[in-house]
Amino acid sequence: MSSTIQSRRRPGVMLALATIGFAVNFWAWALLSPLAARFTTALHLSSFQQSLLVAVPVVVGSLGRIPVGALTDKFGGRIMFPLVSLATIVPVLYLGLFGHDSLAAILVGGFFLGIGGTAFAVGVPFVNAWFPPERRGFAVGVFGMGMGGTAISALTTVKLVNANSLRTPFLITAAVLAVYAVTAWLVLRDAPGRVVPSTPFAARLAATTRLRITWQASALYAVAFGGYVAFSVYLPAYLKNAYGLTQADAANRMAGFVLLAVLMRPVGGWLADRVPAARVLAAGLAVVALGAVVQAFTPGLAPLGTVAFLGMAAALGIGSGATFALVAQKAPASQVGSVTGVVGAAGGLGGFVPPLVMGSIYGSYHSYGLGLALLAVVALAALALDLFSVGRARTAVTA
Repeated sequence: MSSTIQSRRRPGVMLALATIGFAVNFWAWALLSPLAARFTTALHLSSFQQSLLVAVPVVVGSLGRIPVGALTDKFGGRIMFPLVSLATIVPVLYLGLFGHDSLAAILVGGFFLGIGGTAFAVGVPFVNAWFPPERRGFAVGVFGMGMGGTAISALTTVKLVNANSLRTPFLITAAVLAVYAVTAWLVLRDAPGRVVPSTPFAARLAATTRLRITWQASALYAVAFGGYVAFSVYLPAYLKNAYGLTQADAANRMAGFVLLAVLMRPVGGWLADRVPAARVLAAGLAVVALGAVVQAFTPGLAPLGTVAFLGMAAALGIGSGATFALVAQKAPASQVGSVTGVVGAAGGLGGFVPPLVMGSIYGSYHSYGLGLALLAVVALAALALDLFSVGRARTAVTA
């Protein structure tokens, strides 16, 4: 009896540890964003340079998901989670101890800090293998709550720096990463019967690119998760410049945005287990488009601006969860990691471009209206793709 209970509990334990690992690595991945305004003042950076500072870890973490996802298919999460966590410690310590005195030094550290962002491509195939198809949407959605690691960074980084020194948040994060890496090595186990691919990486990547679900999910995730990443890294700067908020107040409001998106991600996965994921995505994308249109006019934060931002946060969280429910349900079991890598890269890249665009637009026009209008247009284009391609080709995708 006890062995049966233990076997039933094990998927939950693995899901919890994977989610914690995702959160810890995302915490490290997002360390630079709350300090962007501080670095801008100290180093006299332009709006574009400030955007570049927070965007570099995003693009590296995004592209790195492609090989990391494929490696996870091959070696499993039990090896890859500790490996990614240990590798992330190096740039965290570098930035905290040495690499924060010039833009070039921060960009070098930020480049390697992107390793933390690849943890997403480890967790999805790892979790997916532990759960039956009818529960994968919710399970992957719960795992996706680990993206709340960015909220931990937003809530603690500036406060720790103000109370102690610039080194403090980096040293604490490095210690947490080390503890997690050891725990993951000792406790994590790959699912029994996990499908291990036997073909070379290049062949698997080529096969992944031939799957329709890869490109459909990539386009949708570039908007859903890309929008979340863009707001999570650029919202403090936006609120400071557009509304004159203090750095601490802007960081707290960004944390609220992130928290709501995080909480809604498993809701998106849960809904996609019960109704077609395309319908869930359509609702989320419509809300994002509406919220972006409202915010393009820079209304007052109380209440219209706050409602618009929170509505977009909830919709982006639901859309992100529904997208990976679609991947978990439709991708071949031996290719979930590879598909996740490509789709995750698209989502991260979707978050890389908007901060640069917003920074450039604000530098030229001292207004964010045009950038938010562009977000509305992109959300509507994704909605059209969802309704007229994904929604009408469910059978083809399943095949």
